[in-house]
Amino acid sequence: MQHNIFTTMRSLKIMEGCKGTQVYALNPSNPPPPGVGDKLLHHLQDHLRANSIRSKSNRNYPPPNMTVPNVVVVSESLLRCGLPGTDLLEPQIEPCLKYVDFVEALADVHRRIESCDQFEKSRLYLEQCAMFRGLADLKLFRRSLRSARQHAVDVHNKVVIAAWLRYERREDELIGYSAMDCYGRNVECPKASLVSGYDPESVYDSCDCYRGRREDVENDGVLIEGEEECSTSEEDGDLSFCIGDDEIRCLRYKMALLSRPFGAMLYGEFKESRREKINFSQNGISADAMRAAEIFSRTKRLGWFNVHIVLELLSLANRFCCEEMKHACDVHLASLVSDMEDAMLLIEYGLEETAYLLVAACLQVFLRELPSSIHNPNVMRFFCCSEACEKLATVGHASFLLYYFLSQIAMEEDMKSNITVMLLERLQECAVEVWEKQLAFHQLGVVMIERKEYKDAQCWFEAAAEVGHIYSLVGFARAKYKRGHKYSAYKQMNSLISDYTPVGWMYQERAMYCVGKEKMTDLKTATELDPTLSYPYKYRAVALAEEKKIGAAISEINKIIGFKVTPDCLELRAWFSIAQGDYDGALRDVRALLTLEPNYMMFHGKMHGDHLVELLRPHVLQWSQADCWMHLYDRWSSVDDIGSLSVVHHMLANDPGRSLLRFRQSLLLLRLNCQKAAMRSLRLARNHSSTEHERLVYEGWILYDTGHREEALAKAEESISIQRSFEAFFLKAYALADSSLDPKSSMYVIQLLEEALRCPSDGLRKGQALNNLGSVYVDCDKLDLAADCYMSALNIKHTRAHQGLARVYHLKNQRKAAYDEMTKLIEKAQNNASAYEKRSEYCDRDMAKSDLSMATQLDPLRTYPYRYRAAVLMDDHKEADAISELTRAITFKPDLQLLHLRAAFHESMGDYVSTIQDCEAALCLDPNHSETLELYNKAKERVNEH
Repeated sequence: MQHNIFTTMRSLKIMEGCKGTQVYALNPSNPPPPGVGDKLLHHLQDHLRANSIRSKSNRNYPPPNMTVPNVVVVSESLLRCGLPGTDLLEPQIEPCLKYVDFVEALADVHRRIESCDQFEKSRLYLEQCAMFRGLADLKLFRRSLRSARQHAVDVHNKVVIAAWLRYERREDELIGYSAMDCYGRNVECPKASLVSGYDPESVYDSCDCYRGRREDVENDGVLIEGEEECSTSEEDGDLSFCIGDDEIRCLRYKMALLSRPFGAMLYGEFKESRREKINFSQNGISADAMRAAEIFSRTKRLGWFNVHIVLELLSLANRFCCEEMKHACDVHLASLVSDMEDAMLLIEYGLEETAYLLVAACLQVFLRELPSSIHNPNVMRFFCCSEACEKLATVGHASFLLYYFLSQIAMEEDMKSNITVMLLERLQECAVEVWEKQLAFHQLGVVMIERKEYKDAQCWFEAAAEVGHIYSLVGFARAKYKRGHKYSAYKQMNSLISDYTPVGWMYQERAMYCVGKEKMTDLKTATELDPTLSYPYKYRAVALAEEKKIGAAISEINKIIGFKVTPDCLELRAWFSIAQGDYDGALRDVRALLTLEPNYMMFHGKMHGDHLVELLRPHVLQWSQADCWMHLYDRWSSVDDIGSLSVVHHMLANDPGRSLLRFRQSLLLLRLNCQKAAMRSLRLARNHSSTEHERLVYEGWILYDTGHREEALAKAEESISIQRSFEAFFLKAYALADSSLDPKSSMYVIQLLEEALRCPSDGLRKGQALNNLGSVYVDCDKLDLAADCYMSALNIKHTRAHQGLARVYHLKNQRKAAYDEMTKLIEKAQNNASAYEKRSEYCDRDMAKSDLSMATQLDPLRTYPYRYRAAVLMDDHKEADAISELTRAITFKPDLQLLHLRAAFHESMGDYVSTIQDCEAALCLDPNHSETLELYNKAKERVNEH
């Protein structure tokens, strides 16, 4: 009976095409008989009818009590309800730089960074950032961005990059954090950013405001830095400036030293040089400001002046070319900008008076308030239009870097908005380097495709391709296709495949313009070349669903979900589950995708995922919180990360303020390689912390996961000083163990983990601590103690401990026992690619090949199987096959170990040029990898010898 729900859904017809990654409607089939799931269907119909963009049409809809066979009458009002049709799916055009030969591109940028002038490094690291933007590992992007800040010279670059580094951690989501605080990080300090100069070592220092803040005393808008200076007396002065009824007594030679115009006026051929009193009433400056100018001429200080007086001085300095006074005013005013109100007030003055530092300080506030400030029209008016960009350029603050930062955030917030388009237009106006033009043109094309402005999209993609971005030809073909030129799009992709070394995305795109067997062949080739592309799996799965092979459709989409979890694939599997009547499975996937993307909209943006949860809940068993804990243990023990995420989402719905659950959620997301979602969960855990010591632990994990290991350790120690807790000790042990441990350090880590185990916690975390403790014991060659730890972990259902126990058996020369132990893990774990990989170490070559083949089938992103197979081929003197095996993986996963091994193979074959290129690409990913550096230097010596 349940099957009837989705049989009815499949009868609903979608009238419009789909775009992007979400799922939409299937073509109609024969009306089904009524079933018990009709209530769920009617709920969906009611919701989608209310939200349909055609709900105001003149069509007549059936009354709610109409029988199910007649529901098909309302199909046109439902639009996007049901499974997607194959003709409605499209692969996403990625809004980043992509390369036909990524290794060559990596090697090239590394080579230029190593050979360039030190003042050019920041610009090249920014280019490297753009290259890493499309990779899954966010740490590479952050590291390059940090290097760009480290080597930045001018204030503008320092301000923008420091704000970007802060944005990448999304500290704006942390309750109690100030946008202008740096928390001791010199690289992100707003005061340090306003100091020009090249000082790459300062990036490792704590900033001045962390070591000790200077106390500024504010009084009626006046900043006091010392005692008020006195004006020149009648006796001392030899010159008076008359403004209205006021006379400002001055020292002629001091005033003359302010600028050449003042010097010419007071000592040149002008009549003022012979006068003791000069009328200054017509120069637009007040007596107070002139008095301040006189004091500055003697003291070179501005500290005690009212901000309005300093603004007048700035104007006077501009008018009479008083560079020293202008700089002093600029510095002083910049130091006063501390919040959005100050910035909004002073930036107009800064732009008008071309005050570089003042504008920089105001920009810094705007940028450090992102993403909220991008929704503030009063802020965006300083960036979006051409006139605004020209004003910023006049002051030296319009740059590709600035608009790159702003446009990326705008695209994340709303790809289709006018703000996004305008910022990207400014980006392309600021583009000078070839890669800058490629990126700006390509991203404008992507946005125009999203806005359905296909003619403009085609022009921008063509422009990007003309400056060398080959991937933009995908967008060019897509825009042609959208404009009705399908055959022309096909020829474009055909030509691309013929002209270049084929990669997966070429075949994926050409498949869009094929039919039948040719389409399926292209999709198969795309998956073979790049198994990380999701569109081929989705298309094959939907094609199977159209043939009513729902089980096979689920199996197909499971292939990619097994190693790459994305909301659109989870949504697709949820609908397949509903088609099978598996509401538990559907609810699991919807909850999991909402964990990844809390605001995810189903049905082409017509229904919030939370609403679908509510519609599905009555059709599954209801769990209490205690039931949830039981199910969480079961799923955690069976290494079912998606199932565990679903349970945690359910528990958080009942108890949204539970920081412990948010933390568990973050751990699961990290295991699924969903780094952004994991960091969001960690921030929520921190925000919902009920105690100081708990908050410090979560802040420590945030710091650790963003590369601030020493600061994470400090947070753990501070937490322990307040209250001894499992999580604080565990964090400290984990952070310390993340380095090469000497025996003394290993013993300290053991003590910390033992302390953690003495503190209260649940079995899930204690199992992890026991597992980690066993690992440290193994490293210390204490195998019996390690085995005890692993057995204790297994007793509380920490299934991953099988792997550690297998390692102990292996080190004791009990290979059969090790193999059997890994077999147990394979049988228990739902996600078991790593278990197959590890088991291959404990068997003969043929069985190892079988296990590694299975590991690659389950998770093609795991690199060890490729390296093993390549090594075996080299041992068999099949050098070309060994290189080919590594190249196959490097094409879609440019991994350090893969590149290093291929470089070593090239070196052994005497191909030193290829060795150098692979080493350079590897060093781009990790500049400090010692083995690669050694191989690189050796290969360069050999090349020089020849």
